[in-house]
Amino acid sequence: MLEPVEILAATLVGLSACMGLAHVLELPGKLRLTEEEYRIVQPIYYPGFTVGGFIGEFGGILVTAALVAITPKPSPALWLRAVALTALLAMHGIYWLMTHPVNKFWLAGQPVRGAGRGFFALGSQARQRGDWRDLRDQWEMSHVIRTVLTLVALSLLLAAMRI
Repeated sequence: MLEPVEILAATLVGLSACMGLAHVLELPGKLRLTEEEYRIVQPIYYPGFTVGGFIGEFGGILVTAALVAITPKPSPALWLRAVALTALLAMHGIYWLMTHPVNKFWLAGQPVRGAGRGFFALGSQARQRGDWRDLRDQWEMSHVIRTVLTLVALSLLLAAMRI
């Protein structure tokens, strides 16, 4: 019973890690863009990353929470999985605090359809303070932090499978 849930959790968190790594790997190139180029490029992430984020992030959090709940207590695997879940929750919190407000800023005036329209209506929009690079840097750094947290969670889930 435990093994299929372990595999599903690792797969979903791995999907989330892949999306984060994509952002991190394109960072050096995006830092060379002008404001006009950056504003043109930013909307390409929607809806693909929105769908992947929903599946990978929400799914990973839910399945990891279920895995924590069904892990025999007390055990080293339980602690590894609990810390993995904490890292995933922190990763998701970073999204709402740092990424989402800037997403709303970049998407202002863009046609967003379907479920994405309701999702991006949530929360407040970042206010432009100073240079546009401030928002770019916040958005890009949020993805670096989120990727590190996701990779920590994935590593812990994989380590727990070996116990």
